[in-house]
Amino acid sequence: MECERYFQYTFYLMVKMLAFYSTVAEKETSEGRIDCVVECPGYVYIIEFKLNDSAEAALRQIEEKGYAKPYAADSRKLSFSSSN
Repeated sequence: MECERYFQYTFYLMVKMLAFYSTVAEKETSEGRIDCVVECPGYVYIIEFKLNDSAEAALRQIEEKGYAKPYAADSRKLSFSSSN
């Protein structure tokens, strides 16, 4: 778990240092916490990190926990990503 968190915050800091986009780590929802959300002018990226699991498991978690629901009325395109 610590290695996953280390990678998550390293990724967050790299994106945040670019300073172009809104980036949030551990964004709370009613169903859980999204590991990272990057909001760009045309896209919203929902990212879930998994250390010892598959990308499919990460994408399944995004779907099952409804992480995209807060962006349903947003005009930007949604993109789901996972890293393992």
